Amino acid sequence: MKRLTALLCGCLLSTQVLAADKVELLLDWFINPDHGPLIVAQQKGYFAEQGLEVNLVEPADPSMPPKLVAAGKADMALTYQPQLHVMVGEALPLTRIGTLIATPLNSLVVLDQGPIKTLADLKGKKVGYSVGGYEEALMRAMLKPHGLTLNDIEMVNVNWSLSPSLITGKVDAVIGAYRNFELNQMDIEGHPGRAFYVEEEGVPAYDELVLVINNQDRGDKRFARMMAALEQATQYIVNHPDDAWKAFVSYKPDELNTELNRRAWADTLSRFALRPAALDKARYQRVGAFMQEQGLTKSNPPVADYAIVP
Repeated sequence: MKRLTALLCGCLLSTQVLAADKVELLLDWFINPDHGPLIVAQQKGYFAEQGLEVNLVEPADPSMPPKLVAAGKADMALTYQPQLHVMVGEALPLTRIGTLIATPLNSLVVLDQGPIKTLADLKGKKVGYSVGGYEEALMRAMLKPHGLTLNDIEMVNVNWSLSPSLITGKVDAVIGAYRNFELNQMDIEGHPGRAFYVEEEGVPAYDELVLVINNQDRGDKRFARMMAALEQATQYIVNHPDDAWKAFVSYKPDELNTELNRRAWADTLSRFALRPAALDKARYQRVGAFMQEQGLTKSNPPVADYAIVP
């Protein structure tokens, strides 16, 4: 009887494993503390508890994940709210279903002991950037309250070499630096920096990282279960930050257990979305209006067109 019971239990467990729904999630970049809830949900078994088998994929080209989802080549992608507005404006069939990072991470960074004390000091200076269009729009909006325009500065494409370009004096400031990474990286290297936060300098607050699916999958119940697992993971991170860090680095110990990631983890904890599936409709409408005003999109469509609105 005991052998029969064990056999039946084993069969049930095997059936549950086989019945797990697979989800392929394309990340925005290589795995780092920004992805904390995803990794913790994976390592703590929260996805599995929801009957999900989630495959986290680091992209070779960070610009491709949402496009692949729009083309039906992947289930879900991690992208940026501002970029979502642009892609929706280009008629890509994408729907936001959740948020991972609920505040901007983007910032303008200068050397802490350098000559730039206020944004007005940027007049006649060089500002490094990596991605044209949106970062130029950020600079335009941030300069305006200080009586400056893009004509008053020189924008220099530094090809993702943000901190090195600033440290070596190639530029006087960089836009697009993540406040939880570049500042820590510069401090570790002995060149402390100082950040001007975009949401305090004329740019509406937005979600840095959001999860998107193809419009045709709006009714797929896998994704509601995935958001539930992410919320559980975020609660665990908030309640047990040290243990959550251990769970995070256990995913790839040799790669993730670094001083930079340890510092970035601490600086990112308060930015995770406590309610990943929640949506602030008015906030998204404000960001959409900003994108249109800056000429990055032609219109500001209703939020329900590109997001699940409760």
